[in-house]
Amino acid sequence: MHTNYFNLTDQVAIVTGASGGLGVQMAKALANQGAKIVVMARRQEKIDEVAAEIAKDYGVETLAIRCDITDTENVDAAVKQVLDAYGRIDILVNNAGTGAVAPAEDITDEQFANEMQIDLFGTFKVARACAKQAMIPAKYGRVINIASMYGLVGNKVAGSAPYHAAKGGVVNLTRALAAEWGKYGITVNSICPGYFYTPLTQETLDSDFFQQNARTMIPEERYGREGELDTAVIFLASPDSAYVTGIQLPVDGGYTCM
Repeated sequence: MHTNYFNLTDQVAIVTGASGGLGVQMAKALANQGAKIVVMARRQEKIDEVAAEIAKDYGVETLAIRCDITDTENVDAAVKQVLDAYGRIDILVNNAGTGAVAPAEDITDEQFANEMQIDLFGTFKVARACAKQAMIPAKYGRVINIASMYGLVGNKVAGSAPYHAAKGGVVNLTRALAAEWGKYGITVNSICPGYFYTPLTQETLDSDFFQQNARTMIPEERYGREGELDTAVIFLASPDSAYVTGIQLPVDGGYTCM
């Protein structure tokens, strides 16, 4: 008997921070498995383009909803809009985030607070809304929080203490939500990506400094390529991954194994 463990046909997936980069890649990965895709970000024109491209290339239903994850009312309304359209939310990929880079001694209160508001509190707000409105009533859900390898370790390459703190918070928030919501059939896991090539990071990662850093710090001696997060997202989104919850899955070329 053949089983397609990663078939997501008719599942409804929300991906936040889906106006570009890794968010778009993960949305496409889920669409490739048949999921209906809801792309969320602050720039309506960008997510309209992404939704149209996914619908055209993968033949799935898509919806683009503007959402500022720091605005509780906006988040709650956006989740309600998804339910009004599809009647269910099966998968949430909490990807929206930011990153303040500066020496720790020069980081301002405003930079630190902003990082927490977006990367940590925003992640919680979207998870809370999806769980309360859709997943707990349905007794089913797959929440995938995008943390970072820098939520597991420090770094000497680029000072980013608020990012480390916020993503470390996402890692433990994941554990806390997994513990609370397991009884509802909801799994909550985090992916901790390393550096990945995107249009915004291409030039930086190809610089001599970062190429030397890859050879020194990463066992695979390179940065992540487009598509190399896809299987992690699909695995954690699968209905058959029901006994996997509360984990932190590094996808970092081995950076955090040393």
